[in-house]
Amino acid sequence: MKSAVENLTPTRVKLNVEVPFEELKPNIDAAYKTISAQVQVPGFRKGRVPNQLIDQRVGRGYVIETAINDGLNDFYQSAVQETGIRPLTRPEVEITEVPDPAAKDGQLLFTVELDVRPEITLPEYSGLEVTVEAAEASDADVDKALDELRGRFGTLTAVDRPAADGDFLTLNLVATVDGEQVDAAQDVSYQIGSGTMLEGMDEAVTGLSADEDAIFETTLARGDNAGANAQVKVEVKAVKERELPEANDDFAQLASEFDTIAELRADLTKRAAEEKVTEQGVEARDLVLEKLIELIEVPVPAAFIEDQLEQHFSGENAHANAEGHDTEEHRTEIRENTEQAFRNEMILDAIAEKEEIGVSQPELIDYIVSTAGQYGMEPNQFAQMLDQSGQVPMIVGEVRRRKALAKVLELAVVKDSSGSVVDLSDFVRPGDEAEDAPSQTSSDATADDEAPAEKKPAAKKPAAKKPAAEKKPAAKKPAAEKKPAAEKKPAAKTAAAKAPAAKKAAPKKTAAKAKPAADEESAKA
Repeated sequence: MKSAVENLTPTRVKLNVEVPFEELKPNIDAAYKTISAQVQVPGFRKGRVPNQLIDQRVGRGYVIETAINDGLNDFYQSAVQETGIRPLTRPEVEITEVPDPAAKDGQLLFTVELDVRPEITLPEYSGLEVTVEAAEASDADVDKALDELRGRFGTLTAVDRPAADGDFLTLNLVATVDGEQVDAAQDVSYQIGSGTMLEGMDEAVTGLSADEDAIFETTLARGDNAGANAQVKVEVKAVKERELPEANDDFAQLASEFDTIAELRADLTKRAAEEKVTEQGVEARDLVLEKLIELIEVPVPAAFIEDQLEQHFSGENAHANAEGHDTEEHRTEIRENTEQAFRNEMILDAIAEKEEIGVSQPELIDYIVSTAGQYGMEPNQFAQMLDQSGQVPMIVGEVRRRKALAKVLELAVVKDSSGSVVDLSDFVRPGDEAEDAPSQTSSDATADDEAPAEKKPAAKKPAAKKPAAEKKPAAKKPAAEKKPAAEKKPAAKTAAAKAPAAKKAAPKKTAAKAKPAADEESAKA
């Protein structure tokens, strides 16, 4: 088999594929066997019908057509491997020549058009200079951390007064849309100011006492009515304030491994300093990515972006069909974010290849564990969902891109606004990092770009009492992703004049796995 690539644009190619009769013949023989098992000819058992009788009954042209349909995807995949292209979209196939049914030779010729990952040229990125804000932990930062720790051990006491910011409430909620009840909840715990529930909730409940209620309008964030305007009646059942324990040696022994409050404050001071470095690392990471985008030109395939937009706004996304969601303004926003996410991914994938960055199993597990919490799922449950939906390669790609950006940040020169060099070695190389495993392939999709994992101080968790927890709505599970475009089977256009009558290639569709168009959060690593 011969194949050649014709570059139509920097992101679109045309494959010209030639399959000689010798390579097509095994498919023809297999087609005869398939048809023999399907047709009924008097005097012959199914599967035993001679080829000559099949030619008489259904025609050799149909046999060749069946052979081409059954083998087209294999020929296409071989051409992809031979040429080294990396597909992004479903291929469009046109058959231009097939063997003459009346002859015993001939060849199959077809062309394929598709979008591919562009080739980009990386500049020298070692030594990129970025400037971040100067940051130093203050006594106020330490006091805030100490108050948060005291809050974990606070006690809730019912009070007979109007609710104020920071109070804990027990609520009953009823939501209606167009006068019809769509949701309700009883005895929900909520802290005013936490922002963990509906927009407008804080304003509605502030000033209410026990057994008082209010009605406010809001937009539902999830469920079958996500995006709908709703009226919510909220009834306050109880108002409670939190009393904090005194910050003394007894509290230090209760809440930590330290014997004195002085030792605990010293540890919190150290952690506050580490948190400031983390904040500088996040800022530097974003600035480094912006520098890379300025330095590297990445062609963006328009057809691919439009396909991602249609997936984002399709009926598969319930929230996308909510009233007022699919607007020209919002489409423009999502298009820009998707294009930016595509550029980010292409750049970071290229750097990962150059640096020979791999993803070890411990790194993958760490990412899954940390991400599972964001969706309100147990890590094992989240991992099973990823495996069943075929999203593990996509996750590997995200981790690999994080590491690629971390590598660039490691090589960068980072200074603060006062001119001092900022040491981010702990941020880009967290302690006890596992050795890299051989590089694994990421999905060819517009996956959300992720930045290097941020090193967060490992908080010493108190072994005990927690205040009455606010009931937080569970995050939605991530949508199923589509498999890389390279695995999609080609859909052939009707064959040209010499092709046998009319049956188009009808390859099977692969299960999903190209990530939907990224929203605003995914446009930035």
